[in-house]
Amino acid sequence: MAGPDADEGKHEENKLDEEMKHLMQLPLAYTEKRHHDKIAKPQTVSQAWRMKERMKTVSVALVLCLNVGVDPPDVVKTTPCARKECWIDPLSNSPQKALENIGNTLQKQYERWQPRARYKQSLDPTVEDVKRLCTSLRRNAKEERVLFHYNGHGVPKPTANGEIWVFNKTYTQYIPLSIFDLQTWISPPHYRHSHGLLPPPPQVNVLHSPTNTCNAKNCIQLAACSSNQLLPMNPELPADLFTSCLSTPIKTALQWFCHQRQGTLSPGITLDLIEKIPGRLNDRRTPLGELNWVFTAITDTIAWNILPRELFQKLFRQDLLVASLFRNFLLAERIMRSYRCTPVSDPPLPPTFRHPMWGAWDHAVDVCLSQLPQMLNEETKYVFKNSPFFAEQLTAFQVWLMLGIENRQPPEQLPIVLQVLLSQVHRLRALDLLGRFLDLGPWAVSLALSVGIFPYVLKLLQSLAKELRPLLVFIWAKILAVDSTCQSDLVKDGGHQYFLRALQDPMMSASHRTMAAFVLAEIVNHNRAGQEVCLQRNIVSISLDQLDNDIIVSTPRLKQWVAICLGRIWTNYDDARWRGVLDQAHVKLYELLDHPHPEVRASAIYSLGTFVDNQPEYGSDHAAHINQAVGATLAPLVKREASVLVRCELATALQRLVSCYDSSFAAIAFRFVEEEKDLDAQSTPSGKNKPRLSSSSQRIRSVDYGNSPANFGSTKQGRNIKYSAAVATFYDITIAGSGDTSFNESTNQKEEQNLTVERLNRLRRISLSSLPFSSGSSYSSVNAHIWKVLLWLATDPHPLVARLATTVVAGVMDRVDLMTREQHSRYLQTPDVSSAPNSPRSRRKYSENVPDNSAVVGSPSMIPIQLPPYPTIRKVFDKGPDQPTREIFRAGEIPSTMITLQDRSISTEFCGWSSHAFAQPCNKENNEEVLEEEEREKRRRKLEKKVKIKKRIEIAHSNFDTSRLGDQQFFNKNHRKAVDLTFHPYNNDLFVADAHGVSVWSWEKGQRKFYLHNTNPPQTTISSVQLINQHDKGLLVVASDDGCVRIWQNCCGESIIEPTLVSAWKAMSDNIPSSRRAGLVTQWDQHTLHIYTGGDSRNIQVWDTITERKEKELQTGADSSVTCMTLGHGLLTAGFGDGTVRLFDTRGRQSGFSTHAIHSHDTWVISTTFLPSTNMLLTASEEGDIKLWDFRMLTSDPLRIMRNTSAVRHLDVHPNLSIIACGSADHSINFMNLDGVDLGSVKYYEGFLGQRLGLASCMRFHPLLANLAVGTADSYLTVYSGEVKGQF
Repeated sequence: MAGPDADEGKHEENKLDEEMKHLMQLPLAYTEKRHHDKIAKPQTVSQAWRMKERMKTVSVALVLCLNVGVDPPDVVKTTPCARKECWIDPLSNSPQKALENIGNTLQKQYERWQPRARYKQSLDPTVEDVKRLCTSLRRNAKEERVLFHYNGHGVPKPTANGEIWVFNKTYTQYIPLSIFDLQTWISPPHYRHSHGLLPPPPQVNVLHSPTNTCNAKNCIQLAACSSNQLLPMNPELPADLFTSCLSTPIKTALQWFCHQRQGTLSPGITLDLIEKIPGRLNDRRTPLGELNWVFTAITDTIAWNILPRELFQKLFRQDLLVASLFRNFLLAERIMRSYRCTPVSDPPLPPTFRHPMWGAWDHAVDVCLSQLPQMLNEETKYVFKNSPFFAEQLTAFQVWLMLGIENRQPPEQLPIVLQVLLSQVHRLRALDLLGRFLDLGPWAVSLALSVGIFPYVLKLLQSLAKELRPLLVFIWAKILAVDSTCQSDLVKDGGHQYFLRALQDPMMSASHRTMAAFVLAEIVNHNRAGQEVCLQRNIVSISLDQLDNDIIVSTPRLKQWVAICLGRIWTNYDDARWRGVLDQAHVKLYELLDHPHPEVRASAIYSLGTFVDNQPEYGSDHAAHINQAVGATLAPLVKREASVLVRCELATALQRLVSCYDSSFAAIAFRFVEEEKDLDAQSTPSGKNKPRLSSSSQRIRSVDYGNSPANFGSTKQGRNIKYSAAVATFYDITIAGSGDTSFNESTNQKEEQNLTVERLNRLRRISLSSLPFSSGSSYSSVNAHIWKVLLWLATDPHPLVARLATTVVAGVMDRVDLMTREQHSRYLQTPDVSSAPNSPRSRRKYSENVPDNSAVVGSPSMIPIQLPPYPTIRKVFDKGPDQPTREIFRAGEIPSTMITLQDRSISTEFCGWSSHAFAQPCNKENNEEVLEEEEREKRRRKLEKKVKIKKRIEIAHSNFDTSRLGDQQFFNKNHRKAVDLTFHPYNNDLFVADAHGVSVWSWEKGQRKFYLHNTNPPQTTISSVQLINQHDKGLLVVASDDGCVRIWQNCCGESIIEPTLVSAWKAMSDNIPSSRRAGLVTQWDQHTLHIYTGGDSRNIQVWDTITERKEKELQTGADSSVTCMTLGHGLLTAGFGDGTVRLFDTRGRQSGFSTHAIHSHDTWVISTTFLPSTNMLLTASEEGDIKLWDFRMLTSDPLRIMRNTSAVRHLDVHPNLSIIACGSADHSINFMNLDGVDLGSVKYYEGFLGQRLGLASCMRFHPLLANLAVGTADSYLTVYSGEVKGQF
């Protein structure tokens, strides 16, 4: 017996696994970043890494007060004691000769660090000598730095009053020299190096006194020890040990190393041998040069890890000589402290002599010295082995990257990595590791820039090594994504050529070519110098070639950034635009408008928008023809786009076209408003009785908008209407004032409150056929269509799109308002003149090349607008001249000085938001993979729980008692009448839609959780509500009868986050005239991620939520509304208001016609449902007849016909149980099975204890439970069920 039970249990477990696998593989809609991120430009990093002003030390004063042979009176020296100055024994020559040799040697040592500086020696000077020297150097240095080197080994210690000593002319006295006077002579910026003592603290405070005329902040001081210390007198050391550390650090460090390691050195290593280390300090390939390279890397690393960032930038990056001295100062601190002296500086530095990196320096010295005897042995021909220091540090840096970045300090090896970039041996590995570090995020890029990466990677762009190209492109993409100001440096150094070559390189991967396109797009972004140099290198042709390249077919991001790069190269740059015209750039960009990725389509529209927003000083026919062609191509996109990104870019692009032809659009808007008033007048009783005008007082009205012979649309002669009827103010639709509106900014609500959706819809519904255009007008139809598109976008369901388009419409309406107000105060005349062409921007001269067919079919008519010739300096709303003039202007030639208002420019942050992707990590590290694995495991557990819930309910339904279907489990009053409702399948949420929002109820607890305002206009009503992604992160789809679909997130479960709008679009455009409206009916397909929309339209639209555009249209062939839809078996069934049911095959991509139509009913079809696990289709109508069909044999009669006891208002079929619920017109709810057997009912009862059931306004079964939710006309909600509570 145990065997069959075990097999059955295993079978059930396999079924659960299959169900889990099915749910895990089920795709999800609206999970991309564009749906959940704010489309805004990322915050740029503060430019702390870039020095506000780089400084240079151009003058050096070497002041030596040695008085060779005479010791100062206040210092008692040991015998023997330290004597060497600049590694020269002063007693080896005569005093004067020794002094000169020391001075010359010190100058040569400084020249190694700054060879271009101007050096002046002052040996045993007087006060006047020092003053003359300082003032001369300051005068020559201007605002640059001056170095003052002072060695006072032959004079007394500095005084407590802040004075150092010099000599009188006869060298018989020591003369004090005030530090304050010295600083005054040298100021502004300077620094002082004293091989002796700094003045005591009280005197230092005087230097920083705010009453000083000089700025002590710009003074940098270095001294060998503090005021209470003596310099070391060890005869084995030089007397100027501090100066030796600063000027000859390698020699000093090696000698000190040997003194400290006596007895542990390799055999044969002596001080004399150290002097013979081969090589040059500036040649990294030699032993001596490598030691100097290691020393530079170590001291830079110590400073960067210990000093504050601002101080590091000031001391180690602002001035090359200062940086060298402070690197050497770190060595001086280490050596001097070993002799109980503490070097001091101003600004003060934290102690660095115990930093662990000094151990790495000692190891590098030890490795070098151990090879020294063999290197000097000429017989062995020993080959020097390079230090493993850099390879080991790169390995340490790699280990840091592998361990992740959680709660860890930045890697201390970062300055060493930059030093390694100079070496060809380690460069490839260093660039790879640097790229991995920059990929960690913007913080890593900022850190690398602060340490000094910029000049290194900028110089590497001169390399021709192809193996470095992908790495450098990657690194520069990361840098520019965080700091776009580097574009000017790239242009200055010709770096743009490197990325143009990378874009054309067939060996580069598509991802790296995308990064190259991004870098080029950043170089030309708002940078005229970048545009010019890139255009000279044929960037337009190179970019267009990428669109034809097969490698980018599967790389949408490359297409996206090539299009953005093109859009930026010709922004406000006519030379680039005309180069694009020659290369047919706009035609190639048209192909991207059908790309499946919304980001690519948005970038193409952005590029086309900037393509038309460039006009030469004098408009041309060719330019006008191209602009109108682009406008004619963009206008139809509005009705097939479901992407918010694309529609925002479309509004912005059309705004640029409007700005080119502002007067033309103002005249078109004028005609729309005039037509609206005519329609309003005809719809009123007074309008009906209005007498017809005589022919002598009638006027034919038309507007001429262009001059090209191209025909973009048909024209029609206007009706004869008295013109004065249109002379009325339009204050109720205009906006006062203007402003710069961006993607994320809200336009002034006071200005736009009168541009209501109702008013915009009324303007939008005006037929173009009712507006007369002259037959010679080539572009009037295009501009009129564009104006209708802008009106369409101004009523967009997504607030961002509507805000942008409303700003454009309001700007045009401002001009219409001014036109109307001018006509109020002036009489009208109709001169007999021919229509002149309308060129781009009325502020420019018009083209003289008017084609011969510009005036055909009789004399062209016009809108005569009489405006005074106001001065150009006149403000828009100033009073005009006292006496009106008689000059007449055509609508297309209204002088802009008379009616131009402040531009209402709009823009989006799409390009900036797109660039943010390059600042984010591309390569997932271990910790990110762990987080993703944890997220997958969390999702798997949630789905497993839902599968078990579903299985438990299915088992319980195997013995379900249908006699308790009418039991009431929930009863409450909604604040408005429910129009539709739906259950969440896996929790106790009930979504109840009323006319303007959705209430989310917990039907088990009987509480309303929150209310979602749908933001549909007041005159519209929600018609349906539906859940998508309900097996995972559910989204709520709300459709309204104005044809709009809105998708909301954060509506399901226990989420406490405020619901937000994910997407919204107009899914239905053409309405069927009908006395009864069906609203907008939606159906969701989770497997294909398609939304089917129908309703008061002749067609059913199929919207792909992946591509976010209309996939296809299913032509119904019916003259009535779609009332209901259902999906199943690859078929879509739709019920219609005329009683027919039509089936569509959804599996064929090009299938757009119904495969079969059945005239199943005589009245409004209220339900079509595929019954689960069968081949049957259930249809029902309002008459109460319910029919079952075999959808494989629809030509035959129905399999079964059932009838309700009365007319049915609503009907629903349980998806898993054989239960039908009917909401009858007699205020009852009837339950029956698929055989028509009555299972019970809920009826209206009078009396004190009877339940008063209202007329059902909507009803819906739970997807799993045997629960029926019913909304009634009296705003009550009820859940009927025979189930027990607590199923979830």
